[in-house]
Amino acid sequence: MAQNWTSYFQEKLPEVLEELRTYVEMETPTQNKEAVDKLGEFIAGRFRSLGCRVDIIPQQIYGNQLRIEFGEGEEQVLVLGHFDTVKEVGTLAREPWKVVDGRAYGPGTYDMKAGIVFCYYALKAIVEHNIPLPKKLVFFWNTDEEIGSVSSERWIREEARRSTCALVIEPAAGDGSLKTSRSGGGEFLLKVTGRAAHAGNDHALGVNAIEEIAHHVLSIQSFTDYAAGSTLSVGTIRGGSVSNVVPDYAEAEIDVRIRKSQEAARITALMHGLAPILPGARLVVEGGISKPPMERTSGTERLFSLAQEQARLEGLTLTERAVGGTSDGNFAADEGTPTLDGLGPVGDGAHASHEHIVIDAVPGRIAVLLRLLSSL
Repeated sequence: MAQNWTSYFQEKLPEVLEELRTYVEMETPTQNKEAVDKLGEFIAGRFRSLGCRVDIIPQQIYGNQLRIEFGEGEEQVLVLGHFDTVKEVGTLAREPWKVVDGRAYGPGTYDMKAGIVFCYYALKAIVEHNIPLPKKLVFFWNTDEEIGSVSSERWIREEARRSTCALVIEPAAGDGSLKTSRSGGGEFLLKVTGRAAHAGNDHALGVNAIEEIAHHVLSIQSFTDYAAGSTLSVGTIRGGSVSNVVPDYAEAEIDVRIRKSQEAARITALMHGLAPILPGARLVVEGGISKPPMERTSGTERLFSLAQEQARLEGLTLTERAVGGTSDGNFAADEGTPTLDGLGPVGDGAHASHEHIVIDAVPGRIAVLLRLLSSL
């Protein structure tokens, strides 16, 4: 492909932005199935117009999942993304679509409706220019990623097992880097039951649940191992009712991040090994590590090298980073599928009021994506 695709998509930029605006102005909070399905139907229609085979996978609670297939052959490349957001319906009134100082703002621009738009325009160019594909493409757009992909994880894993590699169209890291590893993680909930008593008259009869939980906060924090890339953070503590009653209940939420799969077993064992310190206190540990880490493997390295090579053909430079957040790429990687993440937009403000993408970076990102899809 001798053509400079960055220049090609530069000419298409007004059209790309208008497409993104349409997506953004259809608000899609995860919990609003009707709203999410409205955009899902629109996306399905857009990809059908390119000759794709679209399967809508019905869901009872969350939005219907979309499996979109293009091309032929036994082997497939999986492309992952989501179109649900954390922003409730009505956010647009406070955070409207706008283009200011080379940035496009609006809920879902960065995380991650732009990524789906990039795929649409990359595939549209492939179709219109009759670019051959070495493998079949399967786009899986899910609707519950923002709450952990509770209904779509099994579909993602099944597709990953059938795929030679997975590309994740989540946004790039803050400096535009691709993401070659991600932390895994989850949350534990530590519940402590003590015994209530009058703090003045019967202090000695009480078992202070807050005192008990305080002992464990320091222990839990000490499970952190920076060398292994594992962190535990006691993020919230709740307990007690009024100051003159010895509290009989307290609980703590603990955020866990891991870089290595084997750390999940170590941390889980330590959390479930917590034992009461005060006589009469009782502990219950709930939750766990729900997302495995996306580790940088030799397969990931080969994918990143290919992406760098394709970027150089466009006069662009790609870098890589490890990040602490999770994505559906974690599930794909856990199935042993080489996975490359962060192929979506450059920008900032995921889940925040200043969410935006950098417009100048859009043509190059679509160009690299097109080259990857047609070279894998």
